[in-house]
Amino acid sequence: MARYTGPKYKHVRADKARLVARGEKTDTHPAARRPGQKHRDSLPGKDPKARTKKMTDYGMQLREKQHLKWTYEMLEKQFRKTFDEAARIPGKTGENLIVLLERRLDNVVYRLHFASTRRQASQLVSHGHVFVNGSRVNIRSYRLKDGDVISIGSRGQKMNLIKENLTEYTRAGVAPWLSLDPDAMKGTFIIAPKRSDISELADVNEQLIVELYSR
Repeated sequence: MARYTGPKYKHVRADKARLVARGEKTDTHPAARRPGQKHRDSLPGKDPKARTKKMTDYGMQLREKQHLKWTYEMLEKQFRKTFDEAARIPGKTGENLIVLLERRLDNVVYRLHFASTRRQASQLVSHGHVFVNGSRVNIRSYRLKDGDVISIGSRGQKMNLIKENLTEYTRAGVAPWLSLDPDAMKGTFIIAPKRSDISELADVNEQLIVELYSR
């Protein structure tokens, strides 16, 4: 499954305030810079000294879409396909979209603390370390159903990376729609979350994305 492989730090510069306020831990975060490495903090493609113009409605809609797309490490084609599916489900399209994104296997591997970032979770899935209901699944966009059991295979259970990531569980726990047995490296997608349950996305206005794709 294709994923974004372009410049990573641009995403942080483009949406720095929300990422820092959220405490997002990603390999593009300023805290991950190598010693002595210099980065501009201005918007990508903008002169740091240039005056910032008031953002148009379209600009705000586009920024919201890009923010959510980057959060889940998706390409435009994948994201639009998921949006179109959400539009066909009864209810609010924006909320449906977020619930579908939360069902992605790479996202759940991240939320279960098997990985420290969604990008890292995608690698664990693609390298064959993740099983769903006892069967190996290497498609990161695989959509989980209520009650599905996600586990780490025998090779993955020996990886110090995953063991270290699981120490975060003792501090933060897991989302209420998931359960985790850290010793067995096994978790369950209990039920799809409600929009209000996803505190990480409290600053996201998904209605702007609906308006953008409805233009």
